[in-house]
Amino acid sequence: MAQFILPLLPRRFQRYYEPFLGSGALFFAAQPGRAFLSDQNRDLILTYRQVRDNPQAVIEELGKLKNTEKDYYAVRSAAPKSEPERAARFIYLSTLSFNGIHRVNLRGVFNVPYGHKTHLRPNAPERILAVSEVLSKTTIECQDFEVAVASAREGDVVYLDPPYTTAHTNNGFVKYNAKIFTWDDQQRLAVLAHKLARRGCAVLVSNADHHSIRALYKGFRVLEIDRHSVIAASRKFRRRITECVFYNGHARNVD
Repeated sequence: MAQFILPLLPRRFQRYYEPFLGSGALFFAAQPGRAFLSDQNRDLILTYRQVRDNPQAVIEELGKLKNTEKDYYAVRSAAPKSEPERAARFIYLSTLSFNGIHRVNLRGVFNVPYGHKTHLRPNAPERILAVSEVLSKTTIECQDFEVAVASAREGDVVYLDPPYTTAHTNNGFVKYNAKIFTWDDQQRLAVLAHKLARRGCAVLVSNADHHSIRALYKGFRVLEIDRHSVIAASRKFRRRITECVFYNGHARNVD
């Protein structure tokens, strides 16, 4: 998605906000000077902070972990105490899990099976050090998205990428998505996006292409992105999906 959204960013802006950080693909592609990054996944935020502040310790812990099925399940069942160990575990599991998925059960326990990607190196010191450098001037918090962007003002960029699925494009869409991001939260997010736009921010929102979502962003421009879904165990079940990026007049118009 980042390659489609990057051209929409204004050429000049003050600060960058991304309150649904995840992999941070757009942040790392744009590498803005001043960034406020956040997410409500505590393990994710701990990992980013450790990579930013303590990269050598994370590298050292990752160096102890091997890429085998037996080791993967041993690491998955472990509960390390130190923050560098916890960050290394998060990176290791996210790198080697099936399709790179990060998923926890109702008890908050990571439960994604081994992805059999024996060619991957969870410990890539040069990459971790490079990421640490990019993160060095960022503020990283574990916050609700409204709190995370409260200080955004005219001239700032806000990128909102909430959790959603395209598995149900019609029937059951709202009900299915409510399991990962409630409809009340979708409405709250849309209200916030309009408020930020009126404030003079460049606002960009990634979301599913569905009439109920489109209705929330009336007045925003829409970029439709057509791509292959990678969330399926077999290639034959992967299909083309359409997603939307809603953006306001303060973002760059690429029409």
